[in-house]
Amino acid sequence: MRESILTIPINEIFEPKEECPICRMRNMLESRCVEYIMGAAMMEPDVRIETNDKGFCYTHFQQMRSCKNRLSLALMLHTHLKKVNLDGFGKKSLFEGKNAKQRKISKVNESCFVCSKIDWGMERFMVTLFEMYSKDKSFRELFSQQEYICLPHYELLSELSDENLDKPTAKQFKATCSELTQKYIASLCDDVGHYCDMYDYRNTGKNADWGNSKDSIERAIKFLTTR
Repeated sequence: MRESILTIPINEIFEPKEECPICRMRNMLESRCVEYIMGAAMMEPDVRIETNDKGFCYTHFQQMRSCKNRLSLALMLHTHLKKVNLDGFGKKSLFEGKNAKQRKISKVNESCFVCSKIDWGMERFMVTLFEMYSKDKSFRELFSQQEYICLPHYELLSELSDENLDKPTAKQFKATCSELTQKYIASLCDDVGHYCDMYDYRNTGKNADWGNSKDSIERAIKFLTTR
């Protein structure tokens, strides 16, 4: 399949063959969006209208807070809080329904500017990914060489494959995803089990062999949650 502006980023994401490639895809979109919103975009009127309306989830507030430009975050928080106060607690309009203000508060609680941009980007990446898998033999080989597919993204890919691939190709794709995920689960079980065994007094001492188990808890959480 001929490389294009759409396929190049996906090939670059899959090249490292480390951990879950779909997590890497999400993380790349997330990082770029946070950098974007904390930069010059913060002063763009159309972006500011959207951030005032949607706000941000806890995860992305934390990522923004870790950036150097705290003034950008404060300015966005200020106008966002003013809009929440006006929409949720301001004087009721004659045309508002009985629970209109509660619905506005609920909408804010359930929305995030960064999450919405990630979802938008992921939808488009997924379309290209399945097109590449269907038409490009080298990409199918690259896909099969990944370290693993995390559990949430295994479910996502399995569901989307039926919508984006013909039946024989979808069957092959799901078998590859299953093999990558199941193989990693087995290794995680061994590593976490070994970690537990190392707390037995018989395995203590200066020559205790922890193997690959020391970070097994963190790896297991990442596999199960994408984080």
